[in-house]
Amino acid sequence: MSEHIDDCIIVGAGPAGLTAAIYLARFHLSIRLFDCGTSRASWIPTSHNHAGFPDGINGDELLGRMRDQAAKYGALREPKRVTGLTKKGEVFEVHCDDQTYRARTVLLATGVVNNQPDGMDEALHAEALARGLLRYCPICDGYEVTDKRVGVIGTGDHGTAEAQFLRGYTADITLISPHGDHDLDDTCSRSLDDAGIARVAGPCGDFAIKQGKLAVDTAEGRLAFDSIYPALGSKIRSQWIAAPMSATKAASSSAITWKPACPACSLQETWWSASTRSATPWARPASRRRRSATTWRKNARCGARSRRYPHLTNNAPSPAMVAEPIVTGS
Repeated sequence: MSEHIDDCIIVGAGPAGLTAAIYLARFHLSIRLFDCGTSRASWIPTSHNHAGFPDGINGDELLGRMRDQAAKYGALREPKRVTGLTKKGEVFEVHCDDQTYRARTVLLATGVVNNQPDGMDEALHAEALARGLLRYCPICDGYEVTDKRVGVIGTGDHGTAEAQFLRGYTADITLISPHGDHDLDDTCSRSLDDAGIARVAGPCGDFAIKQGKLAVDTAEGRLAFDSIYPALGSKIRSQWIAAPMSATKAASSSAITWKPACPACSLQETWWSASTRSATPWARPASRRRRSATTWRKNARCGARSRRYPHLTNNAPSPAMVAEPIVTGS
């Protein structure tokens, strides 16, 4: 283990981690950035909502530019996967298998991993993503499916909320259950009916690209869509931090600040301070989602937003909200 102590180690090299690296390096701090090469941004064929790129930019190109910018100011990039994090005294130890790095502070920008549809092989998944036939973030690219035929794979509150959100972009929405019949309560069923969103039972499978569309088998036959959004949730990539840092949190509550985030798109809405044990709303500008004069559309969005992101209507913290912890020195 090296005796060198960095000012800050950043775990995760997507746009969030790289932005942090750029800012911190410009403070003349010693910054080390761990990049395991699995940023979700690399999936983006062309991002049209990133400021400064009116014609769009490829996700890999954007990451490359950000890596170069961070390196320009002295941030060191380690192409390694972090496997553990501990704290000894005032110093954090970041573990990469048999190697250990030390830092005064650690910032976690580990993000999430989307749950993919069952039965879709990796080659088809990659091609469908590259062609915009498969999409995961309606907030990021819902504009691109305006007035197109869209399928949403999901059910329950989460599937309903995603279908409702996309209804603001197109009238042709079909909610497909991933397994068997839909699991919808009366409120969800009424909301879908009011929005004119079709429902199809599963299971869904045998995905294929046919004539420029993504086709899928369902209980009601084979359907084809201009784009399909899986609304199947995601996995938080900071599970490895939970056990070792829980002891640290108990020993020194001021050592950790937890930043909650919406799992689907990492929209930070509140800050949870471990030192004060209170949640404080973080002011955000009004929603920029496409407006509609139709009353049901506005109401549907409000309802979908509340169900999908319950912490927007209830500031009390919960384990599900602790998605992106920021770890700082005591």
